[in-house]
Amino acid sequence: MSDATTLALHRCRFIDFTPSPITALAFPSFPLPHPNKKSSSFGKQPARFGTLAVGHANGNIDLCEWTAAEGQLQSPQAWAIRTTLSGPYPSKVDSLVFAIRYPDTIATETAPSYSDLRLFSSGGGSELLEWDMDQGRIRRTISSQGGSIWSMSVNPASNMLALGCEDGTVRLLSLANDTLSHHRRFDRVKCRVMSIAWGPPRPRQPQATTGDDSSDDEEDNWADSWLVTGGSDSSLRKWDVSTGRVIDRMGTDRIRGERTLVWSVGVLGDGTIVSGDSLGMVKFWDSRTCTQLQSFQGHGADVLCLTIDPTGTAIYTSGVDQKISQFCLVKTSSGEKASSWRWIQTSSRRMHSHDVRALSIWPPYSALPPSHRRQFPIDVAPLLASGGLDMSVVVTPAALPTNTVVKIVNPISTSVHSTFEDSYHRRLAYSSGPSSTSAIHIAGQARLVCCTRDAGLGVWRIPKKSSSSGEDPSAADDPDGDGWEKVLDMELNVHTNVLASAISDNGRWLVVSDLYESKLFSLSSDSDGGIKPRRVREFSAILHAHLPPKSISTGGVAFNFTPDSSKLVISTAVGSYILIVDLGASDEQPRVLRRFDHHRLGNATKDRLVKGRPTVDAETVISESASEAEESEDQMPSAPIATTVLRLATSFDGQWLATSDVHARTHIYNLDAIQHHCVLPSFRQAAQTICFDPSRPNILILAFPDNSIQLFDVESRQFPSWAKDVCCNVSKRLARTHDHILGVAFDPAIAGPSLNVSTPRYALFWGSTWLCKIKLDRDDNARSGQRKRRREGDKSPKIEPMTEDHVRMVTHYRPILHVDFLGPGELVVVERPLVDVLATLPPAYFAHKYGS
Repeated sequence: MSDATTLALHRCRFIDFTPSPITALAFPSFPLPHPNKKSSSFGKQPARFGTLAVGHANGNIDLCEWTAAEGQLQSPQAWAIRTTLSGPYPSKVDSLVFAIRYPDTIATETAPSYSDLRLFSSGGGSELLEWDMDQGRIRRTISSQGGSIWSMSVNPASNMLALGCEDGTVRLLSLANDTLSHHRRFDRVKCRVMSIAWGPPRPRQPQATTGDDSSDDEEDNWADSWLVTGGSDSSLRKWDVSTGRVIDRMGTDRIRGERTLVWSVGVLGDGTIVSGDSLGMVKFWDSRTCTQLQSFQGHGADVLCLTIDPTGTAIYTSGVDQKISQFCLVKTSSGEKASSWRWIQTSSRRMHSHDVRALSIWPPYSALPPSHRRQFPIDVAPLLASGGLDMSVVVTPAALPTNTVVKIVNPISTSVHSTFEDSYHRRLAYSSGPSSTSAIHIAGQARLVCCTRDAGLGVWRIPKKSSSSGEDPSAADDPDGDGWEKVLDMELNVHTNVLASAISDNGRWLVVSDLYESKLFSLSSDSDGGIKPRRVREFSAILHAHLPPKSISTGGVAFNFTPDSSKLVISTAVGSYILIVDLGASDEQPRVLRRFDHHRLGNATKDRLVKGRPTVDAETVISESASEAEESEDQMPSAPIATTVLRLATSFDGQWLATSDVHARTHIYNLDAIQHHCVLPSFRQAAQTICFDPSRPNILILAFPDNSIQLFDVESRQFPSWAKDVCCNVSKRLARTHDHILGVAFDPAIAGPSLNVSTPRYALFWGSTWLCKIKLDRDDNARSGQRKRRREGDKSPKIEPMTEDHVRMVTHYRPILHVDFLGPGELVVVERPLVDVLATLPPAYFAHKYGS
């Protein structure tokens, strides 16, 4: 690069952050079609990719959204975490299912949106949890009344939830009309119910016509006839839903008389039952005669999970041996009889290093009768998601080998290959903090690095090296960790996993929070060089005094200290309030300066938020926003909306505060006047990260999960005209990068009003596997070229491509947890290599092979 930058680099691998293993995955299902329509016409790919729920062993649940625009079939970034539901501490997630809140209000061919869904989880105990996904907390709980919940499944009509319990019973819970109540208990058997699946629903017989067709509710059109369970006594059972009694029993193999555990079951639309057990066997059963059709030694150890292809002609299984196997239904002879079709094991792949605990596929399979089977487009590859003890979700294109279409779209753009056997898989980066935030924070002035865990935190100091300024700038690159010391380690008394934390730049203040309480600590150095924390006991009461009287929580979901460490900005975990706290002097108590409620506004801001900013006249929209902002500041709607404010940023001079929520709304506040300043047009996606340019404190940078960026001038309340080309070019360069933007960092050397105008302004964008240095100045040469073309009569709009002087990407640091500057020209890159993470796990399954 012509404007080469020399930095002292601290390559930190001593941070002992360990992500939590993945124990459950779930996609939402589609509503059932009307039974009178004999073939659901899915002529095109659903306009929306579904929400992916990822359950972890620490009790957290990540809700991931597809990063491409609605209707787009490809997104290199795949799914990105929208928000994280923080589980009780300690807890875990064993099972995870979606249900549709009101199935009859959603079109059959439409994937349910975020607000249409209900989410249920169990964690090995007897309590079933339903989550409020908007507010990020538990909505309600109900006891199974049968001991620990081993399995659960929602019926195709989405109005009944079946639980497999420790005491050997199946319990049905009613979900109709957004309720949750016990409906029926099946007969008890002498084993645990390890797995459960619903059989195909049958259309109800038409009733006598009454002249009123308006009562054709979804739950009245279809009836559940049977379900199947896998037990811990080497057997599967078929149950009659109406009577709660066993219809028939299917026995699996045993070795030396020991019981075989049936870990997973599934049902196809024609009634075929699929099972996976602890012997590594994958079996196919006839549900009418309850006899075994075929059996495969598909795995070397327990088959823990299985999922069914959207067409119902392929099965994917996996488990302890880390192998994902594909079974396909193929035609072996001419004729239309069932005997002319056979299941064969077509391929196996090993994409994980440890046990695979969960499989799920998009689009999801619906166990409908053959006459009502959904038809999906054959030119778009389904996406298979898998997860396990190696902590990362793996997404694999899974087109069928029997597909004869020449060109199949690969939704994640890894290659032109889209079949399960040949395609390249994607490993989604694990997030260091909840809701794709960073659990690591840098206090540059104090040279401290803070990292939070589920219920604790650690603080390290990076001493200044005298050699780093006069000798080789890479001398600070110390992956072995000689240039650091741990100065603080804390275990916290929390009710849920830690939601957020922050440390002030001067190293004097530390704040950490779970769902219910924010804890503020004053830090001071002791004689041994360590750090001694002193908790501000009154902090929770100070915050509670400025929240509604019935508020149950003072917890925060995001924190931000101003650059001078004098103020703390809090986004509350419950209620979405923004609190501005003056920390005061050492002998003073913190005090709340003001509470802002703007993110709770519903219809009051509707007319000022414009979706799809690139297609509108930004200046016109913002000028209208500014004129209305003052009028509506104190006009609160009667029914505030539920949202979560996850992104906070303050400008380098401490004047501006930006806040952004999961509904893609960004508000600007003036911290000098402690007043609301303006609101930005809302974008298609919520911002992944926001920050202010320290060289121009009025410029706000917003980066999105699809790797697009926007620049906004908060003083003039408009998108600068010079930034349009920058945003377009940067977005084009980063659009094909597989990992989405996680953060932006600026060198303090370019900050402040004393900066020379001619000094190039650079930003360091970073993702899990890349660092990208981008020039954020206008290109005068490109603009003069455009003016010249216009004078010569060329009216077509042209965007100059970015050169190496504008963008440079580095990819040899991975996986990256955090990037920030300790000081001018001194960069910290925190890595957590996967091999170090896997070293904390027990050995993976390994079968010795002889004669090799």
